[in-house]
Amino acid sequence: MRIALFYHSLVSDWNNGNAHFLRGIASEIMARGHELVVYVPRGGWSVTNLIQHYGEGAVTAFQQRYPELANQEQEYTLADLDLERALDAVDLVIVHEWNAHELVQRIGEHRSRHRGYRLLFHDTHHRSFTDSQSMAAYDLQHYDGVLAFGEVIRDRYLTEGWAQQAWVWHEAADTRIFHPLDDRPREAEVVWVGNWGDEERTSELYEFLFDPVMEEQLRTNVYGVRYPQQAQAQLRERGITYRGWLENSRVPEVFARHCVTVHIPRRPYVEALPGIPTIRPFEALACKIPLVCTPWEDAEGLFTPGEDFLIARNGEEMRRCLREIINDRDRAAELASHGYRTLLGAHTCAHRVDELLSIYHELNVSHESQPHLRK
Repeated sequence: MRIALFYHSLVSDWNNGNAHFLRGIASEIMARGHELVVYVPRGGWSVTNLIQHYGEGAVTAFQQRYPELANQEQEYTLADLDLERALDAVDLVIVHEWNAHELVQRIGEHRSRHRGYRLLFHDTHHRSFTDSQSMAAYDLQHYDGVLAFGEVIRDRYLTEGWAQQAWVWHEAADTRIFHPLDDRPREAEVVWVGNWGDEERTSELYEFLFDPVMEEQLRTNVYGVRYPQQAQAQLRERGITYRGWLENSRVPEVFARHCVTVHIPRRPYVEALPGIPTIRPFEALACKIPLVCTPWEDAEGLFTPGEDFLIARNGEEMRRCLREIINDRDRAAELASHGYRTLLGAHTCAHRVDELLSIYHELNVSHESQPHLRK
């Protein structure tokens, strides 16, 4: 198969969590012998910020870490993008929802003239609920359907009439990168890997992480970008070390030097999008580090709370959960092992590529059975 993907950035994960999943999916697709190209906008904000803050060396590090993906990214501008050439002889095209409305429409119009490939729209964000006007403006009339990273988003597309078909396609862990590492010297007890979040979880970070680790006097490292100076000062006052951006492929080695990590979802996922954990818990479980989550409703039954990870409903429960994991090594190992088995059983990028190919073949059968295509 020849597959074309239109996303924001493969190279940069600076404030671009979607790059985690994209890299895993792209690596798995290529490992199965398919041809792949990832089209990205020239001068995209993620790679621009990455180079501005960390230099060209950060791009070189990506190329060294993902040699199979080093030459798969093709930059374009809307003015010079030649879709006739880009989509010549492709079998499957996936367009991510961070793309410009104009691009989404142009690809759809190309599909209306060239029926030989399948075309899918991929939604991995909460904007279908928090910015529905913008999402409704995407012209998907010529798309075969939508890949949504949760049931609630899939249902949104169908009930609003934005798409005729939609499938659930959760994110997952790239187990080529995310896997347990041998015990490393402990650097601290707690680690949090996550960006500041545009005020979508500020109070939750204080209640469930910053204050509990200060009260328990736990050595804690925080990684992520866009932390304002005031927040960094608050971390220093609590004895928490802020370490800035962490290239995603280095997360497993960081996890291996800590006892426990925490997942604090953004507020829209808790309030409007039950069942969507985002990619961080998948990656933590794949690394076999004990995980404590703040409340989110696992409406789709992806995990077993209490066995795959612990749930802390408030700051006091977070303190108890962290103490339990740090002080009871057998309990910590049991929790980590159960979560790891669950992850390997259903939530790897290999599972997601299986699902994608199943959808592709389903669409091909449907396409070939249309009366106007019968020979």
